[in-house]
Amino acid sequence: MPETASLQKRKTGRKRRRAGFDTAFGRAMLQVVAVVAFFAVWEIGVRAGWISAFLVGSPSGIFSVGYKMILSGELVSDTWYTLFEAILGFIIGTIAGSLLGLALWYSVFVARLVEPFIVAINSVPKIALAPIVVLWFGTGLVSKVALSVSLTAIVALIAAYQAAKDADVDLQSLLISMGADKHQVFFKAVVPSTLPSIIATFRINVGFGLVGAVVGEFISSQRGLGHLIYTASSFYDLNTVWVGLFTLMVMGFVLYYVIDMIERVSLPWKQSSTTHQVQV
Repeated sequence: MPETASLQKRKTGRKRRRAGFDTAFGRAMLQVVAVVAFFAVWEIGVRAGWISAFLVGSPSGIFSVGYKMILSGELVSDTWYTLFEAILGFIIGTIAGSLLGLALWYSVFVARLVEPFIVAINSVPKIALAPIVVLWFGTGLVSKVALSVSLTAIVALIAAYQAAKDADVDLQSLLISMGADKHQVFFKAVVPSTLPSIIATFRINVGFGLVGAVVGEFISSQRGLGHLIYTASSFYDLNTVWVGLFTLMVMGFVLYYVIDMIERVSLPWKQSSTTHQVQV
């Protein structure tokens, strides 16, 4: 019996420690520790000669380069330029794609007619369109935004169209039986039921918006993080390359959590439902 009681106490202690980390603050602390440990091992490996600083750079070198670029204003300028391109492409592409996808609900005939073309367009790697987009729209801001739109619009279109097809049929039938016309069914049943899927697509399209902007800058640009990374890699300046990559990661995290906040505000019932499921 004493051994059983001792074992039970140890199990209880472990559960309490896990519960302490299973909070927003606890998870954040573990993530910070993991990042610090990663960079510490990297720096130690470079200083000990186990890792080539020429091939992979070093955390101290990355920090030094990043600090200088922040002071000079170069990193801030390039970041804002890429961020503006990505957000503009994301907004235009997501709105246009979502509206087109929802509009296909109105006609089954048109939807079936254009579906093979949508699949064909989606199967083409959008990066392959970059040279054509630059040729059509030039080397300025418009070509980067157009490339971001090409990546985000097709994803939003497919997601919205599929969500509209899967909208609650029983609710639509009920509204029709009560005398609702097609427009009322669309706005009362189809649109509300597709909102979770459309907003979930925002998370994916944020990344695609950044990809489009950066790829456009790779091909032809004098500004932006893509231009920074491409130029630095041409000179084998790995520390500057990592500065650009880590800045893109931070941008992606920030945009992701902005979308998360939008979801919490626009779909509060989904958050409460998720919390209830976790508690149960």
